Amino acid sequence: MEECISVFDMLKIGVGPSSSHTLGPWRAAERFLNELRDRNLLDQVQEVTVDLYGSLSLTGKGHATDLAVMLGLSGQDPEYIPVDQIDAIIQTIRDTHQLQLANTYSIPFQPDTHIHFHKNFLPFHANGLQFTAVTPQGNVTETYYSIGGGFVVKEERTNAKKKSALKCAFPFPVQTAADLLQYCLSEGKSISELVYENEKSMRSEEEIHRELMRIWNTMLECMYIGCHTEGTLPGGLNVRRRAYDMHQNLIGTLPYHSPQEWLEVIRKTEVKFRQILKWVSCFALAVNEVNAALGRVVTAPTNGSAGVIPAVLMYYMVIENHQASEKEIKQFLLVAGEIGSIFKKGSTISAAMGGCQAEIGVSSAMAAGALCELMGGTPEQVQMAAEIAMEHHLGMTCDPIGGLVQIPCIERNTMGAIKAINAAELALETDAKNAKVPLDKVIHTMWETAKDMNHKYKETSEGGLAIAVSLSDC
Repeated sequence: MEECISVFDMLKIGVGPSSSHTLGPWRAAERFLNELRDRNLLDQVQEVTVDLYGSLSLTGKGHATDLAVMLGLSGQDPEYIPVDQIDAIIQTIRDTHQLQLANTYSIPFQPDTHIHFHKNFLPFHANGLQFTAVTPQGNVTETYYSIGGGFVVKEERTNAKKKSALKCAFPFPVQTAADLLQYCLSEGKSISELVYENEKSMRSEEEIHRELMRIWNTMLECMYIGCHTEGTLPGGLNVRRRAYDMHQNLIGTLPYHSPQEWLEVIRKTEVKFRQILKWVSCFALAVNEVNAALGRVVTAPTNGSAGVIPAVLMYYMVIENHQASEKEIKQFLLVAGEIGSIFKKGSTISAAMGGCQAEIGVSSAMAAGALCELMGGTPEQVQMAAEIAMEHHLGMTCDPIGGLVQIPCIERNTMGAIKAINAAELALETDAKNAKVPLDKVIHTMWETAKDMNHKYKETSEGGLAIAVSLSDC
């Protein structure tokens, strides 16, 4: 079956620190509320319990999974909730032992007794969670799986879809990189042009423009906030924010009053090679420091890898092309989203399933391909850039210290961004006829590597740096 995945599925606005462990469970709670509402049971709920399994349990506290399900059950929307109100909402639940279900009905709720952490894994996916509502008509239990990038599924629906004859409604349904390239060649279109035609089959051109720019403006604001916020990240690792100091050293005392003015000021600064590396790193650090502090970011394709794509797009705008406008921004995001969707279809974007290669590796491939097209690359070279970026992330483990999306996650975004730029440059200097490894082959290899990887290196904090360095060491 051909799967339709929109650019807006791959680039979602939400709250950190994790798309699979925060945004996904949050959305699962929303779905549970909707199912209760559809059964006319929402106003009859007397109590709700939540059971977290596998990776959601092992690293759930560090990834704020418990907070996410409480916020979701409270009827809060991760896309629009004022992030400065999150702490107050959670504290009110803890102090009053009451939760405002769907922001309407008060029910008893104590996090320590109503949220249960189970180390065992459910068979369908590493990130399983179950909601049970007690009603006068009996208990209602639903199980969901957070499969990465904020995507949430139910096992029975997934199996049913496999048996159905439904086809993707896109005019150019893409399942593999080979499909994408074939359409580009037969239609005489670039990748971004082809993806745009697919998106137009689902929404108006005005909506596509508005939503792509909303995504970019969220990214820009996130970088701006990260570069202007100092202090220590929450969670117990005592990680000092570095983007603030790095930014101060780079920009000096130049005046500006908004993210857009800030962008223009950076464009006017004289930048040398070493400073380029610092600026790109600064942008990536800024995003993921905001993410680690439960700030608003764009899942690209995950929260843990949210800094790569904005950092590379900023690199293009402030280093490569000072005249870059909304046209180039939309072009970049369309290409990045499509590459990410192919990885999701052919492998995984979940660190709990594939390790960090599924997050930083995929985001680096997305950014590399998008940058390559903006710099004049052909569809073949775009795919080569994505392949090169992923090839050099194969086997990367996910081993967050203390289950927090901080060490090594934040720094890995800087590495992914730099590799993406390097991959794009290599592809632009290479005749596509000489490519030895097709993108589909590296996607397949990534999935085989994921299956072979020991589970303790898949976002469990049971291996690697997570056990070499403890919270007490920090």
